[in-house]
Amino acid sequence: MKVVLLGTTGYHPNDRRHTPCMLIPECGVMLDAGTAMYRAGRFLQTSELDIFLTHAHLDHVIGLTYLFSVMRAHSLQRITVHGDAAKLAAIDRHMFAEELFPKRPPYESRPLADEVSLPLHGRLTHFPLRHQGGSIGYRLDWPGRSMAYVTDTIAADDAEYLEKIRDVDLLIHECYFPDASADWAQTTGHSCTSPVARVARKARVGRLVLVHLNPLSTEDDPIGLDAARAIFPATELGDDLMELEF
Repeated sequence: MKVVLLGTTGYHPNDRRHTPCMLIPECGVMLDAGTAMYRAGRFLQTSELDIFLTHAHLDHVIGLTYLFSVMRAHSLQRITVHGDAAKLAAIDRHMFAEELFPKRPPYESRPLADEVSLPLHGRLTHFPLRHQGGSIGYRLDWPGRSMAYVTDTIAADDAEYLEKIRDVDLLIHECYFPDASADWAQTTGHSCTSPVARVARKARVGRLVLVHLNPLSTEDDPIGLDAARAIFPATELGDDLMELEF
């Protein structure tokens, strides 16, 4: 099984990356719906699409307005958007307001259940994250494999979500800032390099891939990868269109 990193920056796109959107093609499961959403049609392998939103900040949901393009590229019989009920209502009320985007794509909004069944005998669970306005992390389990997606939060040694991601094969975790900008991470509700690596080590994950990178930093290594690998060697940077087997 693989997950395709359609978009790996946050806040706004840059010349190298689009905002968050992760796709598991063979299951029709998407995590967040950022500006990279338009790429989904070329990878989808199912006639149904389930989109799980972490929160409703625009860099994570604006791609819902791109669904018409996805539907032209790949036939979809059903689209369901899952998330916190209040956040789903806010998207309908504001992003799809008549004055902003009057034609709402044909998807169903569904508040998150405690556990969601996924194709191929999988299951999805979620947990709260510390971020302005609230965010949600996800863990996805199938027989013999697992992954977690954690973004828009402050990584810390005592992070409450640590037990929720324990022993996953793949952890996709935000890393917006390098360690030198730890103060900005705290101020903005985001993570910096070394605390994320310590979370991965304490949770005993198999592999750590860093995403939601600062769009103002377009160099090859914007977060100090050596610092992360000194703590958790199985760390790598996520790039747009990277395909991860797990």
